[in-house]
Parts: sequence; structure tokens; C-alpha cells
Amino acid sequence: MDDPFQIQRELRYGAPVCDQVLTGRHFTIGYSWYFRQAKWVLEIIKPNETLLDIEYADGDRLDNFRPDQRIPRRFRASLEAYKGSGFDRGHLAASANLNETDIQNSETFLLSNMSPQLPNFNRKIWRDLEIAVRELNEYHSVLETYVLTAPVFDFEKKIEVIGDKDNKYGIDIPIPHAFVKSVLAEKRNGEFILSTFKIDNEEQDADLRTFLEKTYDVEQYVGGRFWDRVSGGDLHKHKEVKGEMWIRKEEMLGPWTQAKLSSLKEELVVDIAIMRGLDASVDDRKSDTIEKILAS
Repeated sequence: MDDPFQIQRELRYGAPVCDQVLTGRHFTIGYSWYFRQAKWVLEIIKPNETLLDIEYADGDRLDNFRPDQRIPRRFRASLEAYKGSGFDRGHLAASANLNETDIQNSETFLLSNMSPQLPNFNRKIWRDLEIAVRELNEYHSVLETYVLTAPVFDFEKKIEVIGDKDNKYGIDIPIPHAFVKSVLAEKRNGEFILSTFKIDNEEQDADLRTFLEKTYDVEQYVGGRFWDRVSGGDLHKHKEVKGEMWIRKEEMLGPWTQAKLSSLKEELVVDIAIMRGLDASVDDRKSDTIEKILAS
């Protein structure tokens, strides 16, 4: 078998050990037979034209959730395990990151790319983090963004499971206590941005910055080294400290996004003009506030 680290672009900077490497067309899964789910998932976020369409319609997703037949049956998650469990089939590599073609999007719905996530976690803070990563990738100074996502199990706490009681193999799926996302952005000048997040698998109200952790600490939770094929001391310095949360600024975005923002601003200006023309009682203070935003 060919070495996946030589042929999968997303593995060029390394990955933790795992029981089974599942190479996809657009991302790679390191699978854990013990936990019956991914130990980690690695992907490259490609610069594309989806930044301002992140609130994509559910109809754009294929939603063809299915077991991954490459995994031995005794270690393979099933749809029945999630049914009635109260947990979402939470994506590790986000569907919205890989939606250029049907086959690309379809691969994200393999259950090997899923972990049990509470709905108010999956649909809120986790989704916010996925969006933030896509925004980082649109910064004009960023060449490529590599993302490692992994479930976390705390062995000092009770580990609950979901499962299909009728499955003759007795397969159940442990519920992660938390999830991590380590984001390595390669800049055009050869420098790196490294930010690693750890978020408990429950509803969260805090800002994403609250969940930044030292990469070295997070490696201990996951049980493996991140980005170990990056040589030199610079990355070591990044891993010793908490990364910074990038801030979206229009001047830092790529040319396509700047053009799209400009177009949206023009539409807002027209809307304000129509509002004022049709209804003289429109609160000028509100429209003035909008115009200040447009000027920013």
C-alpha cells in the first residue's frame, strides 16, 4: 500500500497515530477502532466563493448519512446507533467546507466522519467555529489552511455511549466529552498561524476566544502529536502558547470577497434610498447607523 502521507496533500505536515487511515478524495480520517469513530480528521480548506454563502440552505447538502464500508464491521458505526439517541451526527470535516461537487460533499456524510454531538453544541458554537475557520482561509495573506479535528475523551469522567441494542455485534459509540480543532494556516510569506481550540460537548455561550488552548496541552488530550512534520523551532514556539483568534477585516480578505462585500454594500444603499422614498417616517438614526457600517 502506498504511504498516505506521500499522496494525501492534507497530511503533508503530519498527523497523530491511529488504527486505520481512511483516505478520501478531499480529506483523510484517522480512525479509532476502540472508540468506533475517528480519532482525528485532517482537511485543507480551499479558497473558494462560499464565504458569504456560509449560511447555506440545508437543501444544498446531500445528507446521505451512511456507514463506512471500509471499516471492519465490529468497529463500524451504524445509523441505528444514532437513532433516538438525542445526539446529532456531528461532522468533523464540515459539509460546507467540501461542497464544490456532489461526490465531494457526499464523502463528508460517511459515519466515519461523525461523532455524537449534543444538538445545541453542534448547531451553535461548533458551527460558529467552522465558519470562523472558513473566514480565516479567505484572508489574502493566507495560502492554505490545514485543519485537524478530533474528539476528546476524559478518562477521569464516566464515558456514556449510544448504540443499537439489536446489533448482534453489540457495537456502541462512546460520546466525546469535548472536541478540538487545530488550525494551521500557511501564509504566502512562509510563516504559520497556529490556533487550537478545545470545546466541551455541551451548549456554550462564550466567545470562541475563550476556548483557545496551548497546542501542546491539547495533544495530551487527543493522544498524539500535531503537525509533527513541520521542522524548525518556529512551530514549537507557537505550540507553547495559546494562539490568537483572527479578526475578520475587509482589507485582509481576498479580492473575490472584497468584490462581493462591495456589491452587498451597493444593494444596502439602494434599499435605504427606497425606504426613505416610500416612507418619510423611516427613523433617520437607524439608516444613519447602517450608513456608518457601510462606510467602515
